[in-house]
Amino acid sequence: MTTTQITARPALVTGASRGFGRAIATALTGAGVPVVGVARDRAALDGLRAELGGSFTPVAADAADPVVAGQLMDAYRPGLLVLNAGAAPLARPIQQHTWETFSRNWEVDVRQVFHWTREALLAPLDPGSLVVALSSGAAVRGSPLSGGYAGAKATVRFITAYAASEAERDGLGIRFVSLLPQLTPATGLGAAAVAAYAAREGMETGAYLDRAGPVLTAEQAGQAVLDLAASDGTAQGAYLLTAAGLSPAP
Repeated sequence: MTTTQITARPALVTGASRGFGRAIATALTGAGVPVVGVARDRAALDGLRAELGGSFTPVAADAADPVVAGQLMDAYRPGLLVLNAGAAPLARPIQQHTWETFSRNWEVDVRQVFHWTREALLAPLDPGSLVVALSSGAAVRGSPLSGGYAGAKATVRFITAYAASEAERDGLGIRFVSLLPQLTPATGLGAAAVAAYAAREGMETGAYLDRAGPVLTAEQAGQAVLDLAASDGTAQGAYLLTAAGLSPAP
């Protein structure tokens, strides 16, 4: 796979310092794509730069800040934009949440997708560009131990679909796709959620995972983004991502 097959311009990945974002940045640079990685953790970004080399440009910033979104879109005009930044929800049942903890993912996950998606349409990005927004399998199945997380991720999917419609109406030639990964212990957020759900059911974490079946890896998430980017415009809409690969989301 060559850079030309994926994008004629750099990729920009939010939430690039850990989890899926880090794996996506690693997969893209491995395919020859220069990546701008955005996250608040400067030390983690610098570590990733040391690992990936000069094809990775670290930017320590808050991806949910609308000024950051506007500045970086103007500066880099990415051909591939991956909106992965998000907050780790507090793993508690609904009655143990406050409004502030319940709405945390709306203030981070949804906010950053809204700002960057708006900028992609306003710029607009070049025809042929792709925007991939990380939603979650929880957007389909719910997530009773994570407050507003599932609803926030469902809204990420809605925003992405709305943007795809507007891009089509205006003939912009920009694709907007949402990616819904299944629950996995491969990320810090996922590991905490798996442990919480296992405890809720009175099970050991290992037994809970055995019952759930094959585990999605962070590397598979990176490959999934590569596959979407290299799909020659055929990938549209929303996709579930499991250990078995990509499939259209219901």
